[in-house]
Amino acid sequence: MILVGEVRTERLVVAVLTYRRPDRIAALVPVLVEQAAGLAGRAKAVEVSVLVVDNDPAGTGAAAVTEAAARLEAGACPVTVVVEPEPGISAARNAALHASGDQDLLVFVDDDEVPRPGWLDALHATYRATGADAVAGPVASRYADEPEPWVVAGGFYDRAHRLGLRTGTTVPSAATNNLLLDLRTVRRANLAFDLALGLSGGEDTLFTSALTAAGGRIVWCAEAVVSDVVPADRLARPYLLARTAGLANSSARVALMLAPGRGRRTALRARTAAAGIARGALGALQVARAATRRDVAGDARGRRALARSRGELLAACGTVLLPYARQG
Repeated sequence: MILVGEVRTERLVVAVLTYRRPDRIAALVPVLVEQAAGLAGRAKAVEVSVLVVDNDPAGTGAAAVTEAAARLEAGACPVTVVVEPEPGISAARNAALHASGDQDLLVFVDDDEVPRPGWLDALHATYRATGADAVAGPVASRYADEPEPWVVAGGFYDRAHRLGLRTGTTVPSAATNNLLLDLRTVRRANLAFDLALGLSGGEDTLFTSALTAAGGRIVWCAEAVVSDVVPADRLARPYLLARTAGLANSSARVALMLAPGRGRRTALRARTAAAGIARGALGALQVARAATRRDVAGDARGRRALARSRGELLAACGTVLLPYARQG
């Protein structure tokens, strides 16, 4: 924290991770710079910078960011690029924590998202108003191409579990695709992202759950919205079902990691297996019924349930799915 006379100046970093999406990160950086400059101009005693962590050892994203930053107007907020060669989302997020040094606040956003106007202002205003240790915001999916009815009916990109939450509501954990962190709390609790989850996912749930366990408070900000741009290749049925299984697998694994003691983990593993079996049976019944009725929605929901069942059962058996594993 810097002292300027009697005024405390907060230093906030907006961090975005990228991997082999040079066009997207080049388009996103000016948007982040605009929001950062706007916050710095409107909020009292706050300095804002943008950090890009390129998880491609070849630096394809870094090169794109350097070119984009060179086209920004003189006097725009600083843009820093770091290349993290170790693969995985956890390594990249830890690189962002390290590169932020002794800054006060860190905001995570993903490179396939587009913040809506007022996004950063809303996150920061909620942080100041509540005194929370972290502030999370909603992600609204929009599609590059119109999805088929089966995809919409299956709700594969729905995030209904936090619809209707009011700003200031305390939440036990959060995703890091739209999250403000008080780095002083993070440093006091000695938190980092678990490298074992870097290619499977769930690292954000584990991290924010640990933040809560350390006495931190996470609050919701309904006004801080980012749009998740879903490309056409992520609307294919095999991808969606694999993604669903991977999310279920990582969620169950994180729950097992958080369970205290061997006895509770054993009991939770049994409950997870039982839930997976029940979900799979229900999903199979839905698919069978949908086939006789030519019910697109029923088929989508049934196959989604089967995919979730697969992920849960594999987690209960100790098998890890790696949806973010890299080819070549």
